[in-house]
Amino acid sequence: MTTPATEVPAKVTAAPPPPAPSGWRPVKNSVRVLSVAGAIVACGVLAILAAWRLPPFDSAVQRTDDAYVRGLTTVISPQVSGYITQVFVQDYEEVAAGQPLFQIDDRIYRQRVEQAKAQLDAQQANLQNFTQSLASRQAMLASTLAGVANARAQLLRAQADQKRADDLVNDGSISIREADQTRAALREAEAQLAQSKAVSSSASQDVRSVVVNQGSLRAAVEGAQATLHTAEIDLEHTVVLAPDSGRLGDVGVHLGQYVTNGTQLVFLVPPVRWVVANFKEEQTGRMQSGQRAWFTVDALENARINGYVERLSPAAGSEFAVIKSDNATGNFVKVSQRISVRILVDPGQARTFLLRPGMSVEARVDTRGASKP
Repeated sequence: MTTPATEVPAKVTAAPPPPAPSGWRPVKNSVRVLSVAGAIVACGVLAILAAWRLPPFDSAVQRTDDAYVRGLTTVISPQVSGYITQVFVQDYEEVAAGQPLFQIDDRIYRQRVEQAKAQLDAQQANLQNFTQSLASRQAMLASTLAGVANARAQLLRAQADQKRADDLVNDGSISIREADQTRAALREAEAQLAQSKAVSSSASQDVRSVVVNQGSLRAAVEGAQATLHTAEIDLEHTVVLAPDSGRLGDVGVHLGQYVTNGTQLVFLVPPVRWVVANFKEEQTGRMQSGQRAWFTVDALENARINGYVERLSPAAGSEFAVIKSDNATGNFVKVSQRISVRILVDPGQARTFLLRPGMSVEARVDTRGASKP
């Protein structure tokens, strides 16, 4: 009997794992990464708020970079005409008040002074002659007045003689011929008195004319003195002096050049400095004189210089423009206007002597109060 073979069971193979699902899933970030991103976003928002000066960055300190250093610029011109004989200064030189700058040929002006002196001497001599002439006329008038008195006395005597002659001729003591001679003497005395009065009146008119002429002679003397003074002033102006202390600009005149009165020779810039800052109109709502201010100068490595607000412009800059803008076309765009603010520099600060008119600065004004220095 045959024994059947034993059946060996087949090896069971394990099933493969299911495939991974396809598609993207976000990576879970750590808390540190989220904190950094949030900080960056917050800084950006704060930067925008600060740039637009929105709360909480609406500071009381107003700032503008539309600001410039200003100063007095004096134009030096001669008051007389002539040729330049000497130039005492050079470009950009520091000068003091009253220092000679230029010399104009003064020979003609010296001659004018001498001529004016001669005219004054002549007029003074005429005035002295008037004094002598007045004394002579007054003496002549006194003589004529004495003649009038003498003629009046002779008339009185002739009248008395005529009265006696009339009495004597009536009683036959004198002849008619003698009476006629007495009457003729009376008529002669009367004529002599009338003539003396006429001479006296003429002498009086001569005195009056001399006295009236005195005014014209004195006026002539005063006119000659004024002419001399004018000539002396012109002679003084042949030397052009610095009207104030400061620094010169380009010297625009040369030796031997002919200049006329009013010719621009050189600019003089005195050491007085200030800043004109143009703020937007919405920035000036709380600005007033006396508020503290400061500015940084580009040319001085942003050095800070302190000052204060002296005054504000009474109108926007557009109101001072020669050509006014016309907004009646219908295409209106609101533009923020600029108000000029004058800032004075506090004295005694270092490097202020380096400020030059026209320099660009960045100005700031603290509008929290007004505390004048």
